[in-house]
Amino acid sequence: MSFPTNVDIVIAGGGPCGLTLASDLARRNISHLVVDGQAAGANTSRACVIHAHTLEVLEPLGVVPELLARGIQVPIFRIRDRDRALLTIDFRGLPSRYAYTLMCAQSETEAILLAGLEARGGTVLRPCLLTSAKSTVDGAQVTVRDSAGREHAICAHYVVGCDGMHSTVREQAGIPFEGGSYEEVFVLADVHMDWPMSPEEVTLLYSPAGLVVVAPIPQQRFRIVATVKASPAVPTLADIQALLDARGPVTHAARVRDIVWSSRFHLHHRVAKTFRKGRLLIAGDAAHVHSPAGGQGMNTGIQDAMSLGGAIAAALNAGNPEALDEWARSRQHVAKKVVRLTDRMTRAATIESRAGQAIRNAVVQLVGRMPAARKALAMTLSELSGRAA
Repeated sequence: MSFPTNVDIVIAGGGPCGLTLASDLARRNISHLVVDGQAAGANTSRACVIHAHTLEVLEPLGVVPELLARGIQVPIFRIRDRDRALLTIDFRGLPSRYAYTLMCAQSETEAILLAGLEARGGTVLRPCLLTSAKSTVDGAQVTVRDSAGREHAICAHYVVGCDGMHSTVREQAGIPFEGGSYEEVFVLADVHMDWPMSPEEVTLLYSPAGLVVVAPIPQQRFRIVATVKASPAVPTLADIQALLDARGPVTHAARVRDIVWSSRFHLHHRVAKTFRKGRLLIAGDAAHVHSPAGGQGMNTGIQDAMSLGGAIAAALNAGNPEALDEWARSRQHVAKKVVRLTDRMTRAATIESRAGQAIRNAVVQLVGRMPAARKALAMTLSELSGRAA
């Protein structure tokens, strides 16, 4: 590994947020170093939803055609109570050339972003861990540890933490991560199965037992996300089939043929108190985490990164460091809105009382009959309502 002693920007984290920021800085000819503690990029699908606004903001990086080639376009989001459709959001009416949800495994998204970065002469040093970052009057002092355990000191103008919920940069900056956690465990699985719904539909299913989301993804697979009280670390085919039997369609039941990958995770709903403290900034999951309802997480992080690239350019090239303060305020505002939205969606979907479920279903069905409300929801879920943010 080769480490510079001076660089404009040090980025901690080589996931979608960090790769997006690095690629944008590379196209702006701003020197940077990306370090990631993982030995390799994501090799599972994890986040798989790319919304219209994210595709729009990624256009300057030239990666959208490859994302479209590797993903599948799904234009419908529908909420059901088992067999009964309650609300349909049709993205085909969006004011965007990407009038759909693109389903693409995170491993593919990261690979495409990394290839774009490498085409511009960049790379990610891994496994390489940022161990300390201190803001000074004139810049930042960073220490990174390479795979052999050697430490390297680097001077930078700014440090950006795209290093996830347990962000070292956020902790080094002393930025509080405000919010809480959900009681439920979330189960996630990619499966091959017989599924009675349309392949053009992402389905959120309500049931007395809890929610389950089913989305078609590439390679003839389906992504399943569900809330449960408890789950083994690696849910089995029988576990996933039992979830679908209890919560899925009744008239034409789903049948899981095999599991490609499964996991469980605990979720938080948190937003950092600030996205900037001196020369240290945070973005993506380092700055905000929330429920996967609506598929907002990776999208918001990528949008953080693309808007941050412009703010960094203004600070370094135009002598306008206040642009970073404006970026931090704007993106925190967006993150708070996303966390509120996904929290409401999750809490509504996990109501346990029968009376509460009946009221929820009636309200959702009423909203589904209102064209203006459906349009507003489509704009919000696609994140096009945040175009100016």
